[in-house]
Amino acid sequence: MSKGRILSGMRPTGRLHIGHLSVLENWRKLQAEYDCHFMVADWHALTTKIEETESIKANVRELVVDWLSVGIDPEKSVVFVQSQVKEHAELHLLFSMITPIGWLERCPTYKDQVQQLGDQGKDINTYGFLGYPVLQAADILVYKGDAVPVGEDQVPHVELTREIARRFNYLYQTKVFPEPKALLAEISLLPGVDGRKMSKSYNNEIAIGATTEEIQARVNAMITDPARVRKTDPGNPEVCIVYTYQKLYNPGEVKEIETACRNAEVGCVACKKKLAAVIDQALTPYREKRLELLAKPSIVDEILADGGEKARKVAAETMAQVRDAVRI
Repeated sequence: MSKGRILSGMRPTGRLHIGHLSVLENWRKLQAEYDCHFMVADWHALTTKIEETESIKANVRELVVDWLSVGIDPEKSVVFVQSQVKEHAELHLLFSMITPIGWLERCPTYKDQVQQLGDQGKDINTYGFLGYPVLQAADILVYKGDAVPVGEDQVPHVELTREIARRFNYLYQTKVFPEPKALLAEISLLPGVDGRKMSKSYNNEIAIGATTEEIQARVNAMITDPARVRKTDPGNPEVCIVYTYQKLYNPGEVKEIETACRNAEVGCVACKKKLAAVIDQALTPYREKRLELLAKPSIVDEILADGGEKARKVAAETMAQVRDAVRI
């Protein structure tokens, strides 16, 4: 029995941070269960950064290096760049002809992102942004993806993909496309060091490849209990970002840390020092692998060239069936 196929991807927006680790660790596990295609979504990067394209190519390499350092294995998975497979654009065009505008306008993330990015001074009231879920559907269906690993907030996008697949199959009386299922992943949502959402744009992230010094500096910047002015004051771990991280990175000592904080037996400086050490230990293998890959850039080039060739072969086979169904 053949494995099911998965398509997942990320936009190249720079070095990944530890908030991405739970996603990548899930991908790493899925490699043993599925035929995985992992895509660098550089065309999707254009939907919100059409005037800031100068860094996209460099970010592609940074993204792939982070993937490989965490354990995405090109011997087990197809790793490729979206724009190197032109069939994505062709299928997106055909899907755009059959997708009602109302389907796109009801996507729960659409209005939210228009508002959020509008508050940042970006006007994204464009056809490309409204239609990016159609491009996502093409990304998945051009490989006949059976499943898509997503968090809860992305389930509506997978449902839209299923609707587009059903509509295409019905209109052209074919069975070209499967209806992919949402493979719900348990995603750990880490706050940034300032308590806001972790994001490079907020400068509050810890990079996967951060050095020991960078980790220490970021941990030192973490917000602790604002009511605890002196070391001798009892603390409230529940309002402390450091404690949130201790629960994830230092579970074996977290109960002891909580008690010591509440009883004023440990200060914030010592607690941060302990946290920085355990984060550094967790990230060291990724950092070392990352440095090894950056020292040999041809490795990444070869992986993407091979992945692109494999992806184009699958996509071309699908598009031959699509053209036959549409009769063009």
